[in-house]
Amino acid sequence: MKEQIINLLADNLPSLTAQEISELIEIPPTPDMGDYAFPCFRLAKTLRKAPPMIAAEIKGAIESAGIPEYIQEVRVAGAYLNFFIKKEVFAEALLSQVRDEKLGSSEEGVGHTICIDYSSPNVAKNFHVGHLRTTIIGNSLYKIYSKLGYHVERINHLGDWGTQFGKLIVAYKKWGSEEDVKSKGIEELMRLYVLFHQEADKDPALEDEARFWFAEMERGNEEALSIWQWFVEISLEEFKRTYKLLGMEFDHYTGESFYRDKTDDVVRRVTEAGLLSESEGAKIVDLSEYDMAPCLILKNDGSSIYATRDLAAIFYRKENYNFDKCLYVTGQEQRLHFRQVFKVVELMGNEWAKDGLVHIPYGLVSLGGEKLSSRDGNVIFAEDILLEAVSKIREIIEQKNPDLEDKDEVAKHVGVGAVIFNDLYNQRIKDVSFRWEHLLNFEGETGPYVQYTYARCSSILRKVSDYDPNADVDVSFLTDEASMGLLKELSRFTAVVKEAANRYEPSVVARFAIAVAQAFNHYYTVNRINVEDPAERNARVLLLDITRRVLRDALDLLGITCVEQM
Repeated sequence: MKEQIINLLADNLPSLTAQEISELIEIPPTPDMGDYAFPCFRLAKTLRKAPPMIAAEIKGAIESAGIPEYIQEVRVAGAYLNFFIKKEVFAEALLSQVRDEKLGSSEEGVGHTICIDYSSPNVAKNFHVGHLRTTIIGNSLYKIYSKLGYHVERINHLGDWGTQFGKLIVAYKKWGSEEDVKSKGIEELMRLYVLFHQEADKDPALEDEARFWFAEMERGNEEALSIWQWFVEISLEEFKRTYKLLGMEFDHYTGESFYRDKTDDVVRRVTEAGLLSESEGAKIVDLSEYDMAPCLILKNDGSSIYATRDLAAIFYRKENYNFDKCLYVTGQEQRLHFRQVFKVVELMGNEWAKDGLVHIPYGLVSLGGEKLSSRDGNVIFAEDILLEAVSKIREIIEQKNPDLEDKDEVAKHVGVGAVIFNDLYNQRIKDVSFRWEHLLNFEGETGPYVQYTYARCSSILRKVSDYDPNADVDVSFLTDEASMGLLKELSRFTAVVKEAANRYEPSVVARFAIAVAQAFNHYYTVNRINVEDPAERNARVLLLDITRRVLRDALDLLGITCVEQM
């Protein structure tokens, strides 16, 4: 219907292209203002007339040529020209669109590859609640781009190399034991890491020891590498347990260590590009011309740094995956780091770096407003948060529906889904706070509210015996305000997915899911669905069934699994 309105306006507005008209057309905030609205402010300057007068003249031109059959009325409202579509025509058009099994999907990404670097926890540090943001956002972006037809490489760039492992080796050799590490795993590694920093504050010489042991790792010292590999294996086992709880997988666990034998090539390439210079014994790329601090390539002891390994990773991914875009989902505190690294790649003569390398920052995570820090030991583990959410949902189920089958499985999907939705509902750049009273609310703008709406749709559908999703539909039963409102929301799905991808913003999908759930619950409140008349019943159940499918698909894009009963 929008296309037809655009063409109608284009026929009467030679000064604007169809694309320009499309960008201007709006959806009025309430049905009494029409189905589409065209603002005339932009035309005032070129036509040298007041916007209301322009709107009236366009209306007159349309009426003179004959109002198309699908339009009920064209009305001037101030500077706007409002179009009212005949309800049955509009309902038919919307229903035809939302009935499409591919609603929300697209083939725009076919033949294109996107790499997403996300989660990437540091080895030997527990997967804390702060890591949830990059993991949840990255997983949702993977699903969104896949929905649009892109081939996506999911990369977990583990923090498994660097001076911190020199610190851990020192701490393990001084204060740890093989028995404690084997029995306590990552908990003991965290204790040793925190203890190192406490002791290093009193004895700065420990920092020199740590740098020595990391340099030994880079030189291939067998003892150092053996301890390091052991710590990596312990950490991966822990991480994968959390990923399993979240229902997530990765295509590659190629952490920083994967690129350690590729850093010499990076140094060679940067040198050949004429970018490398020396500063106090270290090798850098001077970026002062771009209002940035220098990008450190090699430390003064000759060892690499994470910027070197990030450069190696970019070249490896470009050569092996031939990505169109490589996305980095990390905290906003790493903005400068990625600006530096991306600029170095560009200065080396790689034009694709300008649009092909994208940093996707996000805000902090807090519990009660308190920032988390692994160095200070102020850590809330991600697994503990997820299991606590599951436990709390389990208690609610026990109170409200004690006879529910598969209570543990339902509690897991709703509890984990509540944590994910709480993270993704607000724009990613905003800070996220975990507050149980909001997160687990079944009536607010939350994951459980959407999950419950989906389960309600499933429950009603199970009670209808003769529903035929492929039957012809009498759309006259779907012309009431609530039905039309729901149809309009559902019809936005494909555009919503594209917008979320273009903005790297899963919150667009989360807010859409809330809007659909609210529109359905209003529809359900004012309309009986399982009515006696078979034609009306089939029309109303079809709309419910489509809503159910869209809610399921939208939640899946967020990484949330729906449950059939709650």
